[in-house]
Amino acid sequence: MKRAAAALLGGVLFGLGLAVSGMVRPETVLDFLHLRDMGLLLVLGGAAGVSLLAFQLAPRLLGRPAFGGSFEPHPGRLSGRTFAGAAIFGAGWGLCGVCPGPAVAGLGAGLTALLWSVAGLALGAWLHGLYQELAG
Repeated sequence: MKRAAAALLGGVLFGLGLAVSGMVRPETVLDFLHLRDMGLLLVLGGAAGVSLLAFQLAPRLLGRPAFGGSFEPHPGRLSGRTFAGAAIFGAGWGLCGVCPGPAVAGLGAGLTALLWSVAGLALGAWLHGLYQELAG
C-alpha cells in the first residue's frame, strides 16, 4: 500500500509539474522545438538535475529504497534498435508536439485533442509488443 501511495503521489507531482510548466500544450512544445521559446530548456535542465542528484545520491544516502528492494544499475545498452527507437520517438514528438508523459497529463488537464496522441502511443506500444513476440 505504501508503494502504491508513493507511486500515486509521484505521478500526481509529475503531472502537476508538466501542466504548470506548459509541457502539456503541444504549441508550447512545438515553439521550443522550433527554437522560438526556450523556456522548456529550464524545465528539461531542472528535471535532469533532480534526476542526476536522485540517482547519484539516493543509493549512497539511503542504502536501500524506502519501500523495499535494492538499488541496481540499469542493464540497458546502446544498439541500432535504441537509435531507431529514439528517431521514431523524436519524429513523433516533433510531429504532434507531445511525448507520452505530457500527453497523458494533458488528458488529465482536459485537453481532449491529445486523445489522438495517446491513441498513437498505444498503437506504437502494441506494435512494439508484437515485434518483440515475433522476434523472439
